[in-house]
This record gives sequence, structure tokens and C-alpha cells, in this order.
Amino acid sequence: MSRGRRDPDLVRSYVRTGGRVRAAHELDLVTLVRAVSDARPDHRPDERRVLALTSRRGALSIAELSAYLDLPASVVKILVSDLLDSGHLHCPTPAEVKPELALIKEVLHGLRALAG
Repeated sequence: MSRGRRDPDLVRSYVRTGGRVRAAHELDLVTLVRAVSDARPDHRPDERRVLALTSRRGALSIAELSAYLDLPASVVKILVSDLLDSGHLHCPTPAEVKPELALIKEVLHGLRALAG
């Protein structure tokens, strides 16, 4: 990279987070979040995308959101943190997130294959 040129992704990330580099909440890549309410017109486009994804698909991890949005996880953590603070997202406890029956059957099949 030549001197004086900036990486457009770095500038974009900085702008997307309002210049912040840390989330207000301790979030990791496997933290699950779920939409509690719909996006408002005053939400930023990235916040609306997070809310749309977590409304349609249910609880998603920070890593999944990062992949769907094609944004760095650090940016997603800040967006999610803002939406948690505003009450638009919720971090469900493990008991609230129920795996699909197909996944449970697949795990059971795998355990039986290991055992026998």
C-alpha cells in the first residue's frame, strides 16, 4: 500500500461504529442475540440489517451475523451492543435457545456411532 492511501475497509468500519472501537458489552463470537422489536426509521442501515436477520432467523451468534453482514466481528459487536442497550436485541439464556430436532437427532446418531 502506498503512503497516503487508506484502506477503505478501515475507514468504513470506523464510520459504521461512530468512531468507537469497543462494545459496551462483553460479547464474544458465540454470544447469541435475538430481536425483541422491529427496527425504527432512525436506526442506521447496519442496525436495521442486524434486526432483520435476527427477526427472520431467530437467535444468531456474533460470528453468524458477521458472516451474513460481511462485516468484521468487532464492528458487529459494537452494533449489537448498541441494540442491546436500546432494548431491540436480547441475549437469550441457553434454556431459551432450543436446538432444532434435526440437530438433536444428528448429535444422537454421532454419539451412537462413537459408542458402537
